[in-house]
Amino acid sequence: MTTVVTILQMLCALALILCVLMQSSKSSGLSGSIAGGAETFFGNKKGLDALFAKLSVVASALFLVLTLLLSAF
Repeated sequence: MTTVVTILQMLCALALILCVLMQSSKSSGLSGSIAGGAETFFGNKKGLDALFAKLSVVASALFLVLTLLLSAF
């Protein structure tokens, strides 16, 4: 069980890192290189930033729960 939770925690950590990197900042960063194609797929860039913001909140909450579960084992 510990192995499964550890693998899920690693996947969640990678998802969280990607969500944070894809959010735009004052300088374009990583999201600026991909935003051109993503803007046409998801609509406007504000919607895309809102999507990544929501995904990062969900990923961080899941990471917290998995960390607490792992410490309980």
